[in-house]
Amino acid sequence: MQLNAGCELLFDAQGPTPLVLMLRPRSGAGQWIIREEYHITPPVNVTEFTDIYGNLCQRVVAPQGPFSIHFSATVQTADVIDLAPGAPYTPVENLPDDLLHYTLPSRYCQSDQLGDLANQITENAEPGYDQADAIRRWIHENVRYEYGTSDASTSAVETADKRVGVCRDFTHLGISLCRALNIPARMVVGYLYQLDPMDLHAWFEAFVDGRWFTFDATQHEPRGNRITVAYGRDAADVAFTTQFGPMTLNEMKVWVEASQPGEVESDAEDAEKKSKDVPTLAASLGSNDQTQTGR
Repeated sequence: MQLNAGCELLFDAQGPTPLVLMLRPRSGAGQWIIREEYHITPPVNVTEFTDIYGNLCQRVVAPQGPFSIHFSATVQTADVIDLAPGAPYTPVENLPDDLLHYTLPSRYCQSDQLGDLANQITENAEPGYDQADAIRRWIHENVRYEYGTSDASTSAVETADKRVGVCRDFTHLGISLCRALNIPARMVVGYLYQLDPMDLHAWFEAFVDGRWFTFDATQHEPRGNRITVAYGRDAADVAFTTQFGPMTLNEMKVWVEASQPGEVESDAEDAEKKSKDVPTLAASLGSNDQTQTGR
């Protein structure tokens, strides 16, 4: 399916503020970028780089006052995600070198503290894909999805204890439980067609049988039509904005709509008109705030 997706962020900067943005998806597995637009107001110099996970990042300095970012893209997406029940576990000694860090604890994913729960959840599952899917299913059935029950500091251990959270928390818990079984797992953020309520979204991937597979504990059944924006160990690596000074996010809009081939421009405009206000980056996927409060 061809999708029009995007977001608009309206900030107010208390002074000149450096920012790292992570809003541009790139063509790759399951998606092809047909069209994209990136508008920053007021205009500023932008420098783009690729981070260690392959994500496209933009460096800017927001001037004092109102500052807005508008991004939209038309993307050809896969209608389904690959499923592989019974796919075997990849032994650690056979993992590629650059995936080993995805087996280790990270800031929000304390896998070293969740081994007992991981073994309990997967005791009847075959090692590999079936373990990761058992984890996805257990989270979906046992953790309640509810806005306002977590924040940017909530970790997987806290979510396992409280059994409530949003997509960010579901994802951190899934990653942690997989890593507790020595299954490499990473966070993915982006857009999901017909997500309700509409927002930027997060899910996780697990590496089994020599490749990555998608798992989304917020959804009852596997769903395609996703646009991946970024990969990382956890939310610290995939924040859509990282600010290095005091800024206030006043408004955020997100949209994802189906598009017809050959009608890219008009469909993109219609999709933006249907955009939905979402709580804030901090309440959903979060932003990294590196503001120094003292020296």
